[in-house]
Amino acid sequence: MNPIATIYMANGAKIVIELLPEAAPNTVNSFIYAASHHVFDGHVIERIVPGNWIDMSFTGFKKKEGQYLIPYEYKLHPEIEPLPTLPGYVGMGGYPMAQAGCEFFFPLRECPEHKGVYPVFGKVLEGMEEIYRLEKVETVPVENFPYDVVVNTPVKPQIITRVELDLHGETYPEPVRFPTPPNPTCWDYYWEGKFFQS
Repeated sequence: MNPIATIYMANGAKIVIELLPEAAPNTVNSFIYAASHHVFDGHVIERIVPGNWIDMSFTGFKKKEGQYLIPYEYKLHPEIEPLPTLPGYVGMGGYPMAQAGCEFFFPLRECPEHKGVYPVFGKVLEGMEEIYRLEKVETVPVENFPYDVVVNTPVKPQIITRVELDLHGETYPEPVRFPTPPNPTCWDYYWEGKFFQS
């Protein structure tokens, strides 16, 4: 049986996710590690791009357990064909300086540009109505953050109170991590495979 994660929201809603280790093993390991160390607890949903995606956490780097994770599958598992990024699934990425590797998001439309870069690691079993509700919360635009795009931040915080895991008695290994903080050209550092030469 695949592991199950339940995200509890401060408004009483919950989102249940089936994690997919075969689709993205290190991404699943990264999520399980972050959730088991309470990295997501108490987080405000900080980025909503209407019609595109909702970030459930963009500030995991505030806890040391969320730092330097590598949720990407590229180079780690080159034989895996990434799942498409579609509504009803969950993707995961990281912050450019690798300060945080535990940002995860729900796509509101198909996002081909994320395939493989932001691996799909889970499927929503319950709570899609909450995800679509979040898309419509009152927002204010924030210019040029990040990567010169317009994003939105909720005016009324939408808070994750906790994430519970049901691993069905299985043990999942710690994820692969950057051994040290990479320099500001992190993407070149990573995509050129320099980490794997260390």
